[in-house]
Amino acid sequence: MPRGAGTSLSGGAIPQEDAVVIGLSKMSRILDIDLFNRAATVQAGVTNLNISEAVSADGFFYAPDPSSQLACTIGGNIGMNSGGAHCLKYGVTTNNLLGVKMVLFDGTVIELGGKALDSVGYDLLGLVCGSEGQLGIVTEATVRLIAKPEGARPVLFGFASSEAAGACVADVIGSGIIPVAIEFMDKPAIEICEAFAHAGYPLDVEALLIVEVEGSEPEMDATLAGIVAVARRHGVATIKECQSAMEAAAIWKGRKSAFGATGRIADYICMDGTVPLSQLSHVLRRTGEIVASYGLRVANVFHAGDGNMHPLILYNINDPEDAARAEAAGNDILKLCVDAGGCLTGEHGVGIEKRDLMLHQYNRIDLDQQMAARAAFDPQWILNPSKVFPLEGRPAA
Repeated sequence: MPRGAGTSLSGGAIPQEDAVVIGLSKMSRILDIDLFNRAATVQAGVTNLNISEAVSADGFFYAPDPSSQLACTIGGNIGMNSGGAHCLKYGVTTNNLLGVKMVLFDGTVIELGGKALDSVGYDLLGLVCGSEGQLGIVTEATVRLIAKPEGARPVLFGFASSEAAGACVADVIGSGIIPVAIEFMDKPAIEICEAFAHAGYPLDVEALLIVEVEGSEPEMDATLAGIVAVARRHGVATIKECQSAMEAAAIWKGRKSAFGATGRIADYICMDGTVPLSQLSHVLRRTGEIVASYGLRVANVFHAGDGNMHPLILYNINDPEDAARAEAAGNDILKLCVDAGGCLTGEHGVGIEKRDLMLHQYNRIDLDQQMAARAAFDPQWILNPSKVFPLEGRPAA
């Protein structure tokens, strides 16, 4: 089983059965930076943030930015096809991955993709990205570098309800405006993050959108004007534009610290369903109803721009019945996402957590085709076994 930093939230890096763990965190060298071709080649154990730090002085960055970017490795990002706050504009890992060097189950080394725009034959690179370490072990990756924008400006939009904030998100994207990021927090998440980071979030609203625009000052002004017009149609209660780089950093510190800050308050299960934006308000309302029906609390903080929800279900880990209720609530929420036209995971992967829910997303024929693709790479099913696919009906490992 390949393991990077172990930041997976779906159990993807937890050994199962009599596993041999192959740790890749020491493979942390940046092998090549090619600014002319806007690409960097790194070993699998390089952390996400280290790539951006290595090219920052030259005016570039690596776009996918999961909240764990300080610790998570590029190998793990590839395994889970990780995204982040800025994937709304720049895409997730698969949109920023140019090539990999990978070791197959029998020790064969293959290379997929490269710095060219496209490659001949099947898109095996796209198949590997998001395969959760089951097709091979990535040892090196070539990723796309993006030029830094001239400027960036986060703005806080407060709303009287989560439903209104969700409807605003759908309307912004539906109107053709694509900001860099749209992040959502409900009132519990706002209070938790503000107490931790002192980011200046308004505490008198029920929901908050962090919307970031970028470009030149005129470009940002024009984009923001369009977003403000949409927000006013949805009854926005407060609008707060950041006035300095320090204030912008505090806003993002609060958002990226959300999971850790919540952990100071209570134990929680973090879900990862994705829904069409047209269903966002409905799913937010039903999520609250589902969690309340189990006698639990929820804090919602997620990537709203692409509908990637992260409800944090709060519970007492020392109470087995409470833990069981939290798990059941999480399963109901993920089923809700699928029934609304979405999917079980946006960026955390299936791992162990969602394995038994795969038959709610796919029928048996669909899963058989995926398992056949897996078996083509690893006919003995020895790479990261007991993950992704329901144990019942899969080939014996």
